[in-house]
Amino acid sequence: MRILLAALALTASLVAGCTPMTSPDPAVPGQSVDVASCTARGGELRRVGRMQTEQCIVKYADAGKQCTSGSQCAGDCLIEGNSGVAPGAAATGQCQADSDRFGCNTRVEEGKAAATLCVD
Repeated sequence: MRILLAALALTASLVAGCTPMTSPDPAVPGQSVDVASCTARGGELRRVGRMQTEQCIVKYADAGKQCTSGSQCAGDCLIEGNSGVAPGAAATGQCQADSDRFGCNTRVEEGKAAATLCVD
């Protein structure tokens, strides 16, 4: 009986860990928002990421502008894709296109590359 209860507790814990997180801010990935709230922010609802969760994706006006730090952008300063740039190396990126955080990117801060991070 103890083994059965332990197995049930473990299963419940694993299922709870797969539940998408929500946040009160529509620009934060991992949350659900309504269409009116999203369009009022200039965004569009899209299914993104491995779990294909519906999120409000907002385009940034400075998309593609060259940068050396996120403070120069509405979003982050990124090198898109698996850049191969070593963390700490001098780098120039581009202001991210929109609030979609999925995919592989290398952030650039203070003219230096951070580690490449892939979010799915």
